[in-house]
Amino acid sequence: MESLATTVATTRLDHIAANLAGVRARVGGRLVLAAVKANAYGHGAVEVARLIEATASADWLGVATAGEAIELRDAGVRLPILKLSHALDDAHVAACVERDVDLTVVDAAGIDRVARVAAGLGRAASVHLKVDTGMRRIGCEPADAPALARRADAAGLRLRGLFSHLPVSDTEAGRAFTEAQIARFAAVADAVAAARGRVEIVHLANSGAVLMHPGAWFDLVRPGIMIYGSKPDPATSATVPLLPGLEWTSRVSFVKRVAAGETVGYGRTWAPARATTIATIPVGYGDGFSRLLSNRGRVLIGGASFPIVGRICMDQAMIDVGPDAAVAAGDTVTLVGRQGAEQITVTELAALMGTIPYEVTCLITGRVGRAFEPPAGA
Repeated sequence: MESLATTVATTRLDHIAANLAGVRARVGGRLVLAAVKANAYGHGAVEVARLIEATASADWLGVATAGEAIELRDAGVRLPILKLSHALDDAHVAACVERDVDLTVVDAAGIDRVARVAAGLGRAASVHLKVDTGMRRIGCEPADAPALARRADAAGLRLRGLFSHLPVSDTEAGRAFTEAQIARFAAVADAVAAARGRVEIVHLANSGAVLMHPGAWFDLVRPGIMIYGSKPDPATSATVPLLPGLEWTSRVSFVKRVAAGETVGYGRTWAPARATTIATIPVGYGDGFSRLLSNRGRVLIGGASFPIVGRICMDQAMIDVGPDAAVAAGDTVTLVGRQGAEQITVTELAALMGTIPYEVTCLITGRVGRAFEPPAGA
């Protein structure tokens, strides 16, 4: 059925492939795990995963939930998948084991659960042991890693990976902390290797570390936000050129004249100092176009930049296109992307919203139409 959506988010699969090629060039022969959790950061997990598999632009995929892994397997994706957080119950473990999804383990109870469920299914299970080297989110203590690795071996599990995570690898201010984490993790890897032999895949580097910390690359790197075209922080070194992974457009739905002093929108938060023209667009926070952009964001129409005025509504927003506007209903409106010499980036929206690029694209809701360029399978 043809999409009836007026507002459309277009994932640039060609740009994502180019960004991953940049990662490969940066890290040499290391394996690459592409994070496709949270619907590929709002870009379309199935389509992005199919692209990666078809182009061999990454070796692994990373997800957060069993449901995300199941979605990819049901779509025919066969690349190795790692569930990056541990499973809390037997059903989630079984769903992953049955679909050859690697599981994260963080403690003895989790190791025993995976071993028990896998034995009950008559299946082998592969796990990655997560070590907390400073994130203080999930993971075992470094001193406990050798014993837990031996426990996984004794339970008949394939201990395929050993990994940790870096919370401040994306800025110079975090360099000392990150370098200390890298050294701590390397020591853990050595201790585990002394206790039971070297783990097959040792991995640590996220996007910030791919860009700024070669010492964190080990056997595999795990780029996330950078493959979708944004640096994890505006201050992160641009050691890999990145192309935007998404364009977001709508259309003008209505145009009207507004007299000087007439208020526009809920709360009457804005009024023009002179008579002007207001263009309404059918996109609002119900589409993921944040209300935090009210009276501060902008859009592009006809290659020119115009401010958002008044409060963004659930389904609509208002744009001041000026007193002499040549704007008409049906005109294309760019929320993220380029028109002529003007460009709006996800990073710009994140700064205006007081957040990070990850959230901007993850907020895009299901009622926004989806397109992929080039089309999947092209």
